[in-house]
Amino acid sequence: MANVLVFAEANGDTVKSVTFEILGKLSGHSVDVAIVGDMGSNAVADLAKFGAANVHNLKGADLDKYSPEGYGNALKEFIGSNYDYVFAGATSLAKDLMPRVAGMFDAGMASEVTNFNFDGDNFAGTRPLFAGKVLAKVELSGPKPHFVTVRPNALGLPENPTAGAGTSNEVAANAGEIKAAIREIIKGASEKLDLTEANIIVSGGRAMKSAENFKVLEELAEVLGATVGASRAAVDSGYAAHSMQVGQTGKTVSPSLYIACGISGAIQHLAGMRTSKVIVAINTDPDAPIFTKADYGIVGDLFTVVPLLKEEFSKIL
Repeated sequence: MANVLVFAEANGDTVKSVTFEILGKLSGHSVDVAIVGDMGSNAVADLAKFGAANVHNLKGADLDKYSPEGYGNALKEFIGSNYDYVFAGATSLAKDLMPRVAGMFDAGMASEVTNFNFDGDNFAGTRPLFAGKVLAKVELSGPKPHFVTVRPNALGLPENPTAGAGTSNEVAANAGEIKAAIREIIKGASEKLDLTEANIIVSGGRAMKSAENFKVLEELAEVLGATVGASRAAVDSGYAAHSMQVGQTGKTVSPSLYIACGISGAIQHLAGMRTSKVIVAINTDPDAPIFTKADYGIVGDLFTVVPLLKEEFSKIL
């Protein structure tokens, strides 16, 4: 049985949900979790519920805020030769950090896998290539530890997680020499989940016609507990911020429900959301490419359809 470490990121009082997805998939293995810096008050209990055997909180000078050098040095020192595999969610932070740590070990890495399994100690993963047109089976060889990042929402949360001991301990960690330090992190005004972590996304395209019209989508998102996204066309037209962009040059998402409003379905956009579990498309053009990928299609004016959806969902929810 492989020795596995999962790197977790704090998220309020707990950790990001992709960590629980990974732990659920690793059921049957003895899995430790490492958190660098501040740890939420509910983190240990939540991690134990999903199978964490030990929760290590790495603390030290210059580790209260993220820096790739500090976190990288601290993790390298902690991992040492203790683990065969190191997993993390494919978040913005981990995409920056994990390749650096893998490079420190001169080790292999599988990025943004959407599924994986173990045959004994041997890892086999699945990851999309060529904008999601094909799925590649990937294996890791060479010196250990091997590194793996998992796309958020790809695995889903386990229905009946196997609990672990959840033994908690604080580890004195060394950030080493930091050439560039983050002094302050200013959060955005929105309290909604980041697109990459959202379970439900409502996105608008060029047919939104203006930034003000995105209020229609925001009202539906409020009812659904969703996050609002946008196509590149909407962003390029100045209707939405780049942080909202879904697609090949934006963010790759895998929500349970993706509602595309006035989005034609250009290949660049499909590349960023094709792994969504259920896709609903609303468009006036019955021949729009988005309908070829949609599970449910509504041919109609989004400004008529979306308010009706909001009304009906309000009654249900």
